[in-house]
Amino acid sequence: MAQPQRIRLALSQRAARYASREAPVPARLLAAGGALPLPPPELAAVLFALAHDPEPEVRDRARRSLADLPDPVLTAVLEGPTPAPVLSALARLHREDAARLERIALNPATDDETLVFLARLPHPRVVEILSHNQERMLRCDALVDALGANPLTGRAVIDRILAFLGRPGATDPEDEEPGEIGDEEAEAALRALLGEEVGELCTALVREGGPDLDDKARRNLHRTLSRLTVAQRARLARFGNREARTLLLRDPNRIVAIAAIRSPRIREDEVVAAARSRGVCDEVLRIIADSREWTRNYQVKLALCANPRTPLPSAMRFLSHLHDRDLRVLVKSREVPAAVSAQARRILSRKEGRK
Repeated sequence: MAQPQRIRLALSQRAARYASREAPVPARLLAAGGALPLPPPELAAVLFALAHDPEPEVRDRARRSLADLPDPVLTAVLEGPTPAPVLSALARLHREDAARLERIALNPATDDETLVFLARLPHPRVVEILSHNQERMLRCDALVDALGANPLTGRAVIDRILAFLGRPGATDPEDEEPGEIGDEEAEAALRALLGEEVGELCTALVREGGPDLDDKARRNLHRTLSRLTVAQRARLARFGNREARTLLLRDPNRIVAIAAIRSPRIREDEVVAAARSRGVCDEVLRIIADSREWTRNYQVKLALCANPRTPLPSAMRFLSHLHDRDLRVLVKSREVPAAVSAQARRILSRKEGRK
């Protein structure tokens, strides 16, 4: 049976006197009530320590006091030099209260593990705050992973994260010319990213138009990608070749998938394939649909309309651009949303009525 994790908590000499297990139980019970002449951060630390007291009555009373701190005191705790374990406990106690969690997210005393916990919660403003914390994201891969997995992390936030990870600040595919990163530059960047251990796989991941991979090389490639962090995969999506992009466009983390579709090396036929794919996330399809350059291609518009994963507003927008024969296919399709099929039927009816 696993041993419970030990929590280290530094208390001032005055605060430690109230939390000491050598003190009589009545004294600890009185302290657990929270009426102590201590600054709010120290008071919360004492209550946190007593919430782990071996005496059940002391423990339960301290937990109630910690959970019910008055708003002015709690605000001072969340914004002050409160020990990280205490902030972590309060984040879990108040996980439904976005305003309190924002203060924890802004507190430099909050540890990385707690920020990762916050990044998974459904609070847009907390996500926004965390996405501005460049220092934490650069040192904590799990934070980037959690932000990318949160469905409330919007495109603007993901663009900011990608900029922190080394992508230029462009926010549209049109802002970067395809192929502006050459094979030599990309390979040098990839070796710096992954290290020489990648070896001959480096060419398979970078050089466009290289030899097709055999089954063994492809398995090695999958293993290599599975070992990378979200930040590394996002950088690889920028520097990698078609083989890497094809895999990373389907990455479950949206930060990686968006980095792949925003790669300056991506080609139009890859965009068509992505628009047809049911393995990419809806944000990738939305980015394609929002690109004036890519949607000049008829095959892109057709693929978006026919893909059941395309966000409905994006699919509906291009129906009027389709040829009659393709509209008839959509009318009969059982795979597209009913709204797309019905709109295709209405467009055909209007056209036939004008004849």
